[in-house]
Amino acid sequence: MNVGIYVDAENIVRCGGYGMKYDVLKRFASMGGGEVLRANAYVVVDEDKIRDTAPYRKKLFHYHDLLRKFGFKLIKKKVQKYTNEAGEVSFKANADMDLAIDAILQAANLDRIILVTGDGDFVRLITALQNKGCRVEVIGFKNVNRELKEAADLYYSGFLLPDLLPTSDAKTVRGYLTSYNEDGAFGFLRTYLFKNGNMEEKDAFFHLSNANNCEFHSDDVYRKEHFIYEFQHQPSKKREGMLEALDVNLVYKNVRV
Repeated sequence: MNVGIYVDAENIVRCGGYGMKYDVLKRFASMGGGEVLRANAYVVVDEDKIRDTAPYRKKLFHYHDLLRKFGFKLIKKKVQKYTNEAGEVSFKANADMDLAIDAILQAANLDRIILVTGDGDFVRLITALQNKGCRVEVIGFKNVNRELKEAADLYYSGFLLPDLLPTSDAKTVRGYLTSYNEDGAFGFLRTYLFKNGNMEEKDAFFHLSNANNCEFHSDDVYRKEHFIYEFQHQPSKKREGMLEALDVNLVYKNVRV
């Protein structure tokens, strides 16, 4: 299966995806034996800041070098500055059109397209790519447009994809609440793990005594589905094939998974 990755980098940085690991993104795209033919990252650059601000220039160039190292082609959009009659300066930089045109032109050679964004402006692009026979998957973080998620063949929360974002500890994973028994003070979290080149879904049992400053109620699971927790895990001794969650911490609220 030929795979293409298109990253709306500016949207991702603004919406909770700062620090996303592009090498992990490629590993995810290669699951099931997929071959990544295209890997494009659409980035915004401010040429005035590059010229005048050394820390910004150093940080930006390092970021771009990392993306190239991981095999991504950079498509740069320059920040445009406009001054109105009152002397107020506004800034604009939008790579949406570049991304959409590239994806449509390159779709003929692709079977699966991974679009990394939360921007609802790409809903029509998803439909166009699907009409060309491509499977389109979306990865987003915060503020993901609902219609974008519904248009995609599959949506992934970037917070839950294993290792895609840095965690507080190398042994820590993220998950969301699927059930809670208030009387027994226990519940289950769902997480995802990479194993043998694929990603598998796992449930992790936890007891309230292993949750740090977290409140759970049996009748509040739906709302808590949109909370993201970090925890360490080990194989459950009592539940075959399941994990046991330890040191559970709430890290994100109101993130729709």
